[in-house]
Amino acid sequence: MKETLVSLLKYLLFPLSILYGGIIFLRNKLYDIGLLSAIKFDAIPVINVGNLSVGGTGKSPHIEYLIRQLAPKYHTATLSRGYGRSSRGFYIADESSDARKIGDEPLQFKKKFDNVIVAVAEDRVTAIPELLQRAPFIECILLDDAFQHRSVTPGKNILITTFDKPYTRDYILPFGRLRESRKAAKRADVIIVSKCPNDLSESDKLIFLSELNAAPNQDVYFTTIIYEQPTPLFDEHFEPTKETSAIVFSAIANAEPFINKIKNECKDVHELSFRDHYYFTDEDINDLKASFDYLSNKNKCIFVTEKDATRLLLHEDLIKKFRLPILVVPIQVSFLFNEGEAFNAYLNDYVYSYFTFIENNENTLQEEQYDDDTDEVIYEEIL
Repeated sequence: MKETLVSLLKYLLFPLSILYGGIIFLRNKLYDIGLLSAIKFDAIPVINVGNLSVGGTGKSPHIEYLIRQLAPKYHTATLSRGYGRSSRGFYIADESSDARKIGDEPLQFKKKFDNVIVAVAEDRVTAIPELLQRAPFIECILLDDAFQHRSVTPGKNILITTFDKPYTRDYILPFGRLRESRKAAKRADVIIVSKCPNDLSESDKLIFLSELNAAPNQDVYFTTIIYEQPTPLFDEHFEPTKETSAIVFSAIANAEPFINKIKNECKDVHELSFRDHYYFTDEDINDLKASFDYLSNKNKCIFVTEKDATRLLLHEDLIKKFRLPILVVPIQVSFLFNEGEAFNAYLNDYVYSYFTFIENNENTLQEEQYDDDTDEVIYEEIL
């Protein structure tokens, strides 16, 4: 019955999708013909990671992959909108930043990569010059979720779509989950099919490639999610086993893969889910404590994603008071079909083309010596 009502509601909203799609089409056309201006920053490599749908495609772990590739060689910065933050305008993250001030995903980047500048701003056009003015040593900028931000033309546009729900089978909001038409995918230089089964076959890959029908100038890669060893959020250490009863406490766009992962590893799993980017309240933590206490199994714990963990940090005192054993499950992406090296070469060739005067070396940023003492001082102050 519920599925029937949802389906009926979608069809009732179809006229709104036509109206919304028409507005987006007109906006894109004005950019395409030059009546709306877009800025390209030719002096520095700018790479955007975005999608066509609303959330849940895996942008953040792919940005982290880019950071791992680039940050050891180049001074790298990320620039996000900072969705859900309470602050406004341009802001560079520092040690005092929390999820309320900069957003959950930027805080995740800041916590994991201390050698990367993490900035947030609604308007990328003005934010990029301000970022470069504040940190002139930056050599590469990664834009988070700016595929629809047409006022900036990135040097490389990476589009993420999921294996189970690709943009080719979706429709424009509110009938579907697309922010703009499927045809917008033509703006991508690279298309990454994320969240693939780790045993995806060559034949299924070819079928998917046929469905995407990418342009000759577009490279397509396939990635899968790798779950890493859980780590305690605070001080309550716990080693889960097959006999563990677990609560999955999540506020992400698509928690199903994460929940299934925990179900495969624990005796029984209970779900407490919220909307994407939801900021937990003390009442939610109290409810979590009550749900945890209700589990009769003494072998029990709570699992959260890294993004959820950034928002739970806002309730550190209460969580520590309750002594809740919360485990954070980090993730990384892995390229399938041994295509990681090809993607890495593509990425590095693009960024390196801006710095042809730099000799190839394997030194990390920590080992480099700077002739300009001013840049080194600024770098330490910013980080």
